[in-house]
Amino acid sequence: MSAIRILVVCAFVILFSVIVNDTIQPLLRLTTIQLEKNVARINSSIRNTDILSPFLYVAIALVSFIAYHFYILLFRPLNRVRILGDLGYQKDGKFSMKEIANIVKKRRDVGEIPPVYPNGWFAIIEGWRLKTGETKSIHAIGQELAVFRDEKGVAHVLDAYCPHMGANLAIGGLVVGDCIQCPFHGWKFRGHDGKCTGIPYAEKVPDVARAKSWNTVEINGWINVWYHAEGSEPYWTLPEIEEITNGTFRYKGRTEHHVNAHIEEIPENAADAAHLRQVHRPFIAGGYDLNKMWNRYISWAHHNWEATWSQRPSPDDHIGCMEVTHDLKFFDCSLFRLFKLKVRAMQIGPAIVHITMEGIFFKCILLHVVTPMEPVVQKVVQNIYVHWALPNIIAKIFLAGDAIQVERDVSIWNNKKFQSKPVLTKTKEDSLIARHRRWYSQFYSEHSPRLKFQKDTLDW
Repeated sequence: MSAIRILVVCAFVILFSVIVNDTIQPLLRLTTIQLEKNVARINSSIRNTDILSPFLYVAIALVSFIAYHFYILLFRPLNRVRILGDLGYQKDGKFSMKEIANIVKKRRDVGEIPPVYPNGWFAIIEGWRLKTGETKSIHAIGQELAVFRDEKGVAHVLDAYCPHMGANLAIGGLVVGDCIQCPFHGWKFRGHDGKCTGIPYAEKVPDVARAKSWNTVEINGWINVWYHAEGSEPYWTLPEIEEITNGTFRYKGRTEHHVNAHIEEIPENAADAAHLRQVHRPFIAGGYDLNKMWNRYISWAHHNWEATWSQRPSPDDHIGCMEVTHDLKFFDCSLFRLFKLKVRAMQIGPAIVHITMEGIFFKCILLHVVTPMEPVVQKVVQNIYVHWALPNIIAKIFLAGDAIQVERDVSIWNNKKFQSKPVLTKTKEDSLIARHRRWYSQFYSEHSPRLKFQKDTLDW
């Protein structure tokens, strides 16, 4: 650059600086003066405000309420819990929903149902619900269980009742090292094998002093136990979901539904492709009420589903696989590809399903578990995991929508009869149901407990 050009640029910079300085400085001084006046006005208003004014407290409470719920919406995981009586029954003005649930439960013909507790792994409690040194009393699979996490963080499951005098180890029991101490007489039982390791008032522990210890695996955020009517040891394992283990996908919420049905009826939906059109085709905005979901005001939108089901060959024949494609149509037009989903569900054994859902900009993992609470009462829990970078509210919206679809099924399950010999058509749809029942029968054995009816009771 020549010397003349340098001089011209320097002169221009100096001139520009002078103009800006003369223009900006008065504005800054004016802004500062105005700001000081505004602050003084606010201080004066605060001093003159009646601290005891109810309007002030109402305003503060309203702002706090809105801020708190806004925080929950954006950052807190969803926890949607529906117990028996909350939904799934036809209303009657004379009775509450809970009373109706009890009436239906007693009078319903459940049919000739299979054994009530199949063999396999069952998820009994989410791992984050059990802190180190904590005990939980769990009723599942017809058993009372004492679940505790020892001082090293390892989860154990024992029979709840102390073999000494029958106290419930989980109610008031203390965690000592890798043992749980009975609250009644202080006997200590080791978690991994149930052996009694100490009695406060006896020098020698009887060899037979032992509480039953359950095969336990903590994986994918759940504490699981192995149940087998014949006492067989586990002959297959639960696969680990790598995205959950390495933290790529984070927990974003759960739904929990209590269902009045036999356990097999719930996973059977995976092979019932025909029900998708009847139960899950209406637009999700129609809600879960079977009588209202066909609302004509939202008939301009509907869900399209295509599904197939198959089982894996040996040695993975305990696994069933479902593949589903979903498309949300508006006015019978598929232009909105943002709502297309590919769903792959892998059912491992009788009660645990790993579901992956993928859209154009979205992927999630759903852990679907069914835990028998009673012979014909199941607890169905779904956990959602999404990529750590995905906003929490998106996962919550997705899970809430999925819950509405599940609740439509709950309304069917709560009131249906198990047809042991259903009338099936010679179609692909009904053939899948027959195949699923043959596959599921492998989880029953000779001594699997059955429900036996007596007059006016549900004794089994």
